[in-house]
Amino acid sequence: MHTYDLNLILDPSLNENQVKTEKDAVVNQVERAGGEIINEDDWGNKRLAYEIRKGREGHYIIYTLKLPAEAPKAIELSLRQRDNVMRVLSVRHRPEWHTQKPKTTAA
Repeated sequence: MHTYDLNLILDPSLNENQVKTEKDAVVNQVERAGGEIINEDDWGNKRLAYEIRKGREGHYIIYTLKLPAEAPKAIELSLRQRDNVMRVLSVRHRPEWHTQKPKTTAA
């Protein structure tokens, strides 16, 4: 089992019930793949860096997951087929991202 970040951008016009439905779909996909959700961070509606579907905003949700190695591609594929999902990206955590570099002192 590896740790992954799953980043979702949903349609910003969704109401609370529709967002909850999309979150439930993620939970179902993760459980079906034999993984677990460690953390869910709902950022709400934010401005996009570039237009997606001629829109400038999206509803961001970031998940931290523990998944088997083959699961992220299957989860991404099933989520991309949902109408309200604008973008999906899963990234595997790397240990080097969590290390701090030693501070250099100017002499």
